[in-house]
Amino acid sequence: MLRRLNKVLPELIGAILLYGIIVWFAGIWFVEDKFLYSTGVWIGVGLAAGMAIHMAVVIEDAVSMASSQAKLIAMSLLRYAVVVLVFSCITYFHLGDPIAAFIGVMGLKIAAYLQPFFHKVIMKLLRREECSTENQNVRE
Repeated sequence: MLRRLNKVLPELIGAILLYGIIVWFAGIWFVEDKFLYSTGVWIGVGLAAGMAIHMAVVIEDAVSMASSQAKLIAMSLLRYAVVVLVFSCITYFHLGDPIAAFIGVMGLKIAAYLQPFFHKVIMKLLRREECSTENQNVRE
């Protein structure tokens, strides 16, 4: 489903999740409250993935239906309002560490910058896999 929406969206979400695993594993050793850190990071990573999906939906809508610029601005403001609301809930209800959640949300930026690199790596791996299956078919 994600690939139908945008060709690079699965790679972007995969990079966000990989970033979340690395940040969680690297930071879990240095914090006092491991539970709040963990929930903060994963809430942030989930928020980053949700933002990526929402952006892809809005871009697809804008391209296919020629949405107005006002609608695009409204959707961007809605996205930021949800981020502020989630951070407010994290802080008020002590659901997680807000700094860890911010670090998790930054996974969207990191994944966006690293997506071309991940794409090249995935393509190389897929080519190797195709070559090995072709060689195996020729041997049979």
